[in-house]
Amino acid sequence: MNTIQYLEDQAARAERLAKRITDTPTVEKLLSFAGERRREIQAIAGKRRKA
Repeated sequence: MNTIQYLEDQAARAERLAKRITDTPTVEKLLSFAGERRREIQAIAGKRRKA
């Protein structure tokens, strides 16, 4: 599994978990985490396009 696949998996897991729970602070943290992973993916993908 490469880095982008790993980050996509982590983001998807966090999003799935956030949909299943009702604790607002935890949902916000999970969605924030997922967003961070997706931004990392974009940064990595951008670097690969430039290379």
